[in-house]
Amino acid sequence: MSNSTHAEDRAPEDRASEDMLSKLLDSPSPGPRLSEIGRVAEIADGIAIVSGLEHALSEELLRFASGVQGIVLDLEPGRLGVVLLGPSAGVSIGESVMRTRNVVSTKVGAALLGRVVDALGTPCDEQGAITVEEVRPVEAEAPKILDRQAITRPLATGFKVVDAAVPVGLGQRQLIIGDRQTGKTSLAVDTILNQKSSDVICIYCAIGQRGDAVAKAIGAITEGGMMKRTIVVAAGDEDAAALAYVAPYAALSMAEYFADQSRDVLVILDDLTHHARSYRELALLLRRPPGREAFPGDIFYIHARLLERAGQFTEAAGGGSITVLPVVETQAENLSGYIPTNLISITDGQIYLSPRLVRKNQFPAVDLGKSVSRVGGKAQSKAFRSVAGNLRVTLSQFEELEDFARFGTRLDEATRKRLTRGAAVRASLRQAERDPMTAIEQLAVLVSAMEGHFDGLSDAETMRVMAALRSRVARELGDIAERIGGNDALSDEDRNRMLKLGSAARKNLEGHDGANS
Repeated sequence: MSNSTHAEDRAPEDRASEDMLSKLLDSPSPGPRLSEIGRVAEIADGIAIVSGLEHALSEELLRFASGVQGIVLDLEPGRLGVVLLGPSAGVSIGESVMRTRNVVSTKVGAALLGRVVDALGTPCDEQGAITVEEVRPVEAEAPKILDRQAITRPLATGFKVVDAAVPVGLGQRQLIIGDRQTGKTSLAVDTILNQKSSDVICIYCAIGQRGDAVAKAIGAITEGGMMKRTIVVAAGDEDAAALAYVAPYAALSMAEYFADQSRDVLVILDDLTHHARSYRELALLLRRPPGREAFPGDIFYIHARLLERAGQFTEAAGGGSITVLPVVETQAENLSGYIPTNLISITDGQIYLSPRLVRKNQFPAVDLGKSVSRVGGKAQSKAFRSVAGNLRVTLSQFEELEDFARFGTRLDEATRKRLTRGAAVRASLRQAERDPMTAIEQLAVLVSAMEGHFDGLSDAETMRVMAALRSRVARELGDIAERIGGNDALSDEDRNRMLKLGSAARKNLEGHDGANS
């Protein structure tokens, strides 16, 4: 039987396989690819010194044989300073290290909404894997000046004292600063909750926080109905210091994805004090010389290049905005510390929370004498702008008189009235945690307080009058609320209607107390 007969008897699949094999054999072989393999020369808590990778680049991601990843931070002749993104206990001296030829990147996209992730976008909430279409480097160049535009829209925080006296605009960088246990995180979380009535995307970045503190914040966001529009980036105090260092940059990369789609994004960085300490820890282990107050000399640049990525962008640059509220902790009210002064100079203003006001049971404990917004006033609505000036003047005069009155000096009737009015206005600024207020509710309370409807009331009575006033405002001033939403100013008739409701709430309290007595 001839060979042709055998060829005809073979199946078509066998003939196709032989044809493909012959094509592969005839095709040119791929050229050799150079692959560098380094070795771990030294290991310490959170860092490794690697040798043998002569062509590695700064910020490049390296992969160790044990599976741990690291970032190149120091480039020196014959050695690389690498910060580890995982536990250093699994890395050993002599272990091989490979280049990835990629910079450290994180997952971005709508799939992250409602999830708790680490700095690389890996889920931490046991809700399954996250599939995204895009990965972005955590480090990115800040938008150019021509890609930015003026901040003209307000970001409502839901706090009377902030929205009226220290307003924040969409695209602004507003620092939240204060000692421990003054309510910084609470203010930031409540600002997220107040975005329920808007379409703002929120990112809460917890840096170096305890696990129970992060869980409490996540619980509040979930109960407030904002978790579906929020991404939580968590780098706890038990995680590697490099993850805490990378986390805020990753949060900004996630925010830039939405801003490129013309969305408004609010980023909370809680807090940059822990971020600075994490970087100091890594820098000292890498033997970078410390500077002022033992921080590395480039710590200012570390935070500046982070916060410069915020802003209101032009249509050509995506049309969205990134508002950043970084949190920083002071010690014993020392605003002149190294990290606080750095961040004050980088940001567009600060909301200072005073422990002295905390001791007076004033929450939120915003000290208007040390708080300022250098941009938000231009974005503040006309209705709030007409109230803000009188509010600051009334409170500043009251605080001066309050200090003077402590000496027991005899006061005239006019001074006593100003003290009474100032105390009432300060009491009206009190607000319960997790209870953000709408714009019309805030304005009705502030206008009534400054016109004397809360004078002479105790703290408990003031809270009762405010609650009664808020319930009536929601029912009876809906038309004014619509005009305020359209950025209309308050007319005299609007003020009179608010004052009428405030007076009625005060009379109802007095009538109720009289009936009880």
